[in-house]
Amino acid sequence: MPAYLAALACLLSLPAAAWGQWRVNQRSHTVSLLPTNSTWRLCRDHTDTDRFKQLLRPILIERQVGTPQIRQVGEYLKSTMDNLGWHTEWDEFNAVTPHGQKNFRNLIATSDVKAPRRLVLACHYDSKIIRGQRMIAATDSAVPCAMMLDVATTMTPYMYKRAAQNIALQLIFFDGEEAFNDWTATDSIYGSRHLAQKWESKWFPTTSGRDFELSREIDRIDVLMLLDLLGAKNPRILNAFGLGAAPLFGVLVDVEKELRQLGCHRNPPFSNVFSAPIVQAAVEDDHIPFLQRGVPILHLISVPFPSVWHTARDDERILDYPTIDYLTAIVRVFVAKYLGIAPL
Repeated sequence: MPAYLAALACLLSLPAAAWGQWRVNQRSHTVSLLPTNSTWRLCRDHTDTDRFKQLLRPILIERQVGTPQIRQVGEYLKSTMDNLGWHTEWDEFNAVTPHGQKNFRNLIATSDVKAPRRLVLACHYDSKIIRGQRMIAATDSAVPCAMMLDVATTMTPYMYKRAAQNIALQLIFFDGEEAFNDWTATDSIYGSRHLAQKWESKWFPTTSGRDFELSREIDRIDVLMLLDLLGAKNPRILNAFGLGAAPLFGVLVDVEKELRQLGCHRNPPFSNVFSAPIVQAAVEDDHIPFLQRGVPILHLISVPFPSVWHTARDDERILDYPTIDYLTAIVRVFVAKYLGIAPL
């Protein structure tokens, strides 16, 4: 047996602590302090409402699981990321639902596949089935998808010179978040349940100095930021207890404070969006299968939910673009701080 394969066989037989150390080591990370002019540029100069609307427009259609429309949206998301030069791949699978067996496709886009760690932004791109009604699901979650595309579009030119070369930015577009009937443990979050389980059992080799290690794919995730129910006026994003990323939520709070002090937004919300105190306000969503496997979570979801949630009124008329620009800028600056990107 070659030495490499022998090492793999040996490590596969080791207890969990042998690969668990990778998770402990990789998440020791300090976000960068950006010069004021860099923060200003990321906030003001890279905010373009017309560009955002162009990115959003192809997603504002009905996109129910297994339909030609969701395949069309998926291909649009993929081609957008391909055109930016990112590595894209489908996680495609079939699953039994209350409406019979359905085909699902998660899209994963990675800025640098060779980097051992990932900062993950995620959302779902399917829309809720409401019998007899046309469901566009603008906040749930067309806008989060477009926000992620916008962040990728504006950050891609700087990725090659990021300080954290060992961390890639990864976008995940989940399929099948919505329940076909009523939300249960088995009728919901089809895509995220499948991908988390798949990555839990997928191993890859890593090196630490001269030591050889095996790690699970899921352990490459530093933190998963999940965006959902965003786009309407007056969102409120809470620091929910038990998600394992309270210090990083504090970074989002600080970013929002800094952007408001700089005055880089012409029409910011009347009050702060991010609420610093930790509260008991957990919401079931696509992050749950990853949280159950130890991945820290930043859940960017408006609580209370928008008034149009799961109704046919969740369309473009509910959207407030100054609020969307404001939220997208906060996420963009957070990503820049995490990866160490300071455009001049």
